[in-house]
Amino acid sequence: MIPKSPKGTYKYAAAVDQGTTGTRFMIFDRQGQVVASLYEEHRQIYPQPGWVEHDAGEIWAKTRRVIGGALAESGVSAAEIAGVGITNQRETTVVWDPKTGEPLYNAVVWQDTRTRDICQQLQADGLEGTFRTKAGLPIATYFSGPKIKWLLDHVPGLRQKADRGEALFGNIDTWLIWNLTGGPDGGAHVTDVTNASRTMLMDLRTLDWDDELLDILGIPRQMLPEIRPSSDPAHYGHTLADGPLGGSVPVCGDLGDQQAALFGQTCYTPGEAKNTYGTGCFMLLNTGTEVVPSNSGLLTTVAYGLPGGTTYALEGSIAITGAAVQWLRDNLGIIKDAAETETIAQSVEDAGGIYFVPAFSGLFAPYWDMDARGVIVGLTRYVNKAHLVRATLEAICYQTRDVLEAMRADSGIELAALKVDGGATVNNFLMQLQADIVGVPVVRPTIHETTALGAAYAAGLAAGLWSGLDELRANWDVDREFTPRWDEARRAEGYRGWKKAVERTRGWAE
Repeated sequence: MIPKSPKGTYKYAAAVDQGTTGTRFMIFDRQGQVVASLYEEHRQIYPQPGWVEHDAGEIWAKTRRVIGGALAESGVSAAEIAGVGITNQRETTVVWDPKTGEPLYNAVVWQDTRTRDICQQLQADGLEGTFRTKAGLPIATYFSGPKIKWLLDHVPGLRQKADRGEALFGNIDTWLIWNLTGGPDGGAHVTDVTNASRTMLMDLRTLDWDDELLDILGIPRQMLPEIRPSSDPAHYGHTLADGPLGGSVPVCGDLGDQQAALFGQTCYTPGEAKNTYGTGCFMLLNTGTEVVPSNSGLLTTVAYGLPGGTTYALEGSIAITGAAVQWLRDNLGIIKDAAETETIAQSVEDAGGIYFVPAFSGLFAPYWDMDARGVIVGLTRYVNKAHLVRATLEAICYQTRDVLEAMRADSGIELAALKVDGGATVNNFLMQLQADIVGVPVVRPTIHETTALGAAYAAGLAAGLWSGLDELRANWDVDREFTPRWDEARRAEGYRGWKKAVERTRGWAE
């Protein structure tokens, strides 16, 4: 292991936050305050309906640029950074050549539905229970395992390469760690327990790749990365002197984006929950050290892995929330910027009788319907642009309530409050609407980018910048709390209409 700098010289922890639409590099001080931040978007590639791809090479290039730019703007040196963590869009699947470092196909994004036939065949073969029991997941296009199988089956020569050990798989975290720690020249091929738990290939109890699940999907074990803790004092590897970060900074934190947000929100006690608003919406409930199966359409997943043990969570994954706002902007052209939605939505008293269910990629939790497609129902001549914008924000909140109801059913826990994070939380009207629709206070912390913060916390813990979880808890602070204003009758009536609208989406694709 490369020795650390002299004790006391470390001031910061850093994180690469690689999301569905872009990449951010952030540096935090010991109080969890932002010292530097730089963000760049990358292209969204849609080869045909239902397919969503990214260029993994472009993502690595953007990562290099935001790291270099943030360091240059802040004046922070590599020698002052205790460790760097990675957090990433989960399930997005990359395969690459370990000798050249070149991707062997575009990254297949978590939203992509091309594996629908594979998943339907697995279900027809009666394997739903096998995956639920071992991996904690339903069979769905969402997860990495079926995506790997599709690539092996459809990319010419890939299966032969994989069998010869000439093709590596990783979610985006693995791809970035491999590149940061040397790439073809000895890069670390690793992932953490949270990302591994999103593949349909890891047994939640053994925390190892499961031979039966690999055999079902026909995936060679040698493609897969080593599974490590989310915060690892042994370090996955170190950055290179000629790399974007320079120096020899330990790469020692890794969490899927939603688990990173849970960690950054300091939800370390069973029963604490957070909701992250991004391209999709993801609510996680800490369930402690026991695996809690879901009977209500949630995912059982790993919350985080520390050297002392593993913590689990129930998760409700919603595919399209912020992406529906992007759709208003990019596909329909009725807004120029997401920030406009707050003012536009407030210009009308309600959604004019319409509901918008943005099931563009099917429905995720708690329905898991690959054949659902988006609908707008209740249209009359009265409805205008503002009503559609408001209905889009309401859809974010109603989908969150669907997940919250499932969590109540599975865990028996009544949430006292919902911690929130992610870009959309700056929209005060949306946050108030969320409190009104779920009927519990919504609490926004002072630092909204808790995903990057969680990854930095994991790295800083591993590198000794922080002493333990209590020190991280002390950093968390409230920016604003939104309390419900709707009465129960209005809340119940609105939710009844939402459930009716959801039924109209079901089983549309054939």
